[in-house]
Amino acid sequence: MGEIADIQKALEEFAIEKNWKKYHTIRNLVLALGSEVGELQAEFRWLTEEETINLSSDKLSSIKDEIADVAIFLFRISDLLRIDLNSAIREKIAINESRIQDGPNFKK
Repeated sequence: MGEIADIQKALEEFAIEKNWKKYHTIRNLVLALGSEVGELQAEFRWLTEEETINLSSDKLSSIKDEIADVAIFLFRISDLLRIDLNSAIREKIAINESRIQDGPNFKK
């Protein structure tokens, strides 16, 4: 098993242990993911570029927690949809590499 699959299995076991599996529908997980992304965005709200580069250890710790929350929901969603994240990410990288960059937007 790969590391992502190991994490997905641990997350599923945790959901079962906490009796949360009944709440872990794809829809609910996607909505929760949106909330977690909002919490990650809030960590950066009103920061200047310089402040973003020079984060305090407390701020960085909070950001790390929010990134982990986002990843957890992505891993659970992909697991329920039976999407191999390793393959999906590699395929997306290949798609992005094949695009021609033109400013901030990519065009085929």
